Amino acid sequence: MTDPSEGTPPSPSSRRQPQQRKQVLLRLDPQVYEALARWAGDELRSANAQIEFLLRRALAEAGRLPGGAGPIPRRGRPPASGDPEP
Repeated sequence: MTDPSEGTPPSPSSRRQPQQRKQVLLRLDPQVYEALARWAGDELRSANAQIEFLLRRALAEAGRLPGGAGPIPRRGRPPASGDPEP
């Protein structure tokens, strides 16, 4: 007798796949958003990246950042081969 699981692909939960980014609707006071957007621009980030940066920093400071949370994805053009990463 054969194992019924033979020949079937592994379930999605058993395979390690990159997680998709979660989309969240966020309502902000317009003045708060403008201040956030200026701050993000000063640090060469989008407003969305700035929000994620601040949330991750707050979670880490509170000891609540999950250990499995990956790094913030790098944006922009990849470094040329031979160039050291910062």
